[in-house]
Amino acid sequence: MARGGRGRRTFSPVALVTLGGGGPPASARERLTVVSPIDPTSTGFLLAENRNMPMHVGGLQLFEKPDGAGDDYIREMYEAMSDVDELAPLFLKHPYRSVRTGGQLVWKPDLQFDAHHHVRHSALPAPGRYRELFDLCSRLHSTRLAWERPLWESHIIEGLADGRVALYTKTHHALVDGISAMRLLQSVLSTDPDRRGMPAPWAATPSKPRSSPPAADPGHGLTDIPISALRSALGLTAEAAGLPGALVRTLSQGVRNETSAVSFHAPRTIFNQSITGARRFAAEDWPTERLRAIGKATGTTINDVVMAMCSGAIRAYLIELDALPAAPLVAMVPVGLNAKQSQHASADGGNAVGAVMVQLATDRSDPGERLRAIHDSMAAGKEALSSMTPVQIMAMSALGQAPMILAPLLRMQGIVRPPYNLIISNVPGPRTTHYWNGARLVGTYPLSIPINGMALNITCTSYDGQMAFGLTGCRRTVPHLQRLLGHLENEVVALERAAGVA
Repeated sequence: MARGGRGRRTFSPVALVTLGGGGPPASARERLTVVSPIDPTSTGFLLAENRNMPMHVGGLQLFEKPDGAGDDYIREMYEAMSDVDELAPLFLKHPYRSVRTGGQLVWKPDLQFDAHHHVRHSALPAPGRYRELFDLCSRLHSTRLAWERPLWESHIIEGLADGRVALYTKTHHALVDGISAMRLLQSVLSTDPDRRGMPAPWAATPSKPRSSPPAADPGHGLTDIPISALRSALGLTAEAAGLPGALVRTLSQGVRNETSAVSFHAPRTIFNQSITGARRFAAEDWPTERLRAIGKATGTTINDVVMAMCSGAIRAYLIELDALPAAPLVAMVPVGLNAKQSQHASADGGNAVGAVMVQLATDRSDPGERLRAIHDSMAAGKEALSSMTPVQIMAMSALGQAPMILAPLLRMQGIVRPPYNLIISNVPGPRTTHYWNGARLVGTYPLSIPINGMALNITCTSYDGQMAFGLTGCRRTVPHLQRLLGHLENEVVALERAAGVA
């Protein structure tokens, strides 16, 4: 493995064999042209991207240095993260298309991977408050990832006044969804504070030895991509046969203003405008026990309580701006289709996401009534999805997204009513304290994707007894976004009173 300039690594055919995790190819030349098809959902994320709408998800982790850490600890952490001998294939591939691929987007490995482009060392200006950290993350989250390189980058950030170390990472949504990203992080953490020698999240993990070389896959050559696509299409035939029935049920529920994968009744709000590429990010966490106590007292789930917090906070925020519509807002809630199928990180990344539209009851002033209405809406949405296969769910969810995609393309923004008003998602994380080479993870906060006509995204994740809220919005369209944090706390207090647990 040869170095070419500072931090640049030109991977030899032998190294690429190792990175691929398989046996040796027929020839080095063949290995250098290995590509793989991009699934339709990931292709959609790539094609939807533009300067005003970067399509990457992000994560901000906070670490406490281990006892006895010296003055050079953060520099050593950066070097350990950047000086990786072998990368996981997921972090080496970038999108590519040409005449030889028939114009179809495919994944291709980067043969001149530049470690110091992807892993960077940053520092905060004084006084090193979390405000400065969130400002830096806002700027980093505003810039697009170049297709000519693998679609990720990570920043080790020092300068916090409390001595903690921050790690901000962004990865294109075409590579991973939120659940996959959380599992990838969790796969390199340990519950043992004394464990050392742990890899960076993008490092290759040793593969189990094979008893014999794998059979050649004719669907992975440049000229064979159409064959691979045909095989995938044939494999979906059985599930696709059930799509007409699922379509009729979904559209009927949407027309009746019932919760499903499609919504026709969202009001216009200040969030539903064209956006810029500039972002603003704010984050805070709340003890999970506070939220669980509300759910237990009211017969609702912790996810219902999270939705009710967001509903009440948005209601107060819009009232403050004299911009609350009379009709209730609708949130699109992503559903990870593989969430219950596997508890392990996927080395291949990818996306398996459906969606349900949830009425937020922002037209109701009573927090207890809002919680009950949201619980009923969520239950109806889950029941609607339970009758569909994963393929059918993705198809119906894509139908629900169509107005958001077609309106900007047809220049009908502001004419066509938005199908929903904002995105709210909840990604489960580790329940116990985790460490990376002795550094204790004390907080993890998600950054997500506002889209054109959908200027606010709220993503939550649980970790070690805390529920963290990450608010990502268009800097121009969502003024004073950080005020939503105060409204979220006020809503927790109001829900506790309504549930009788204050």
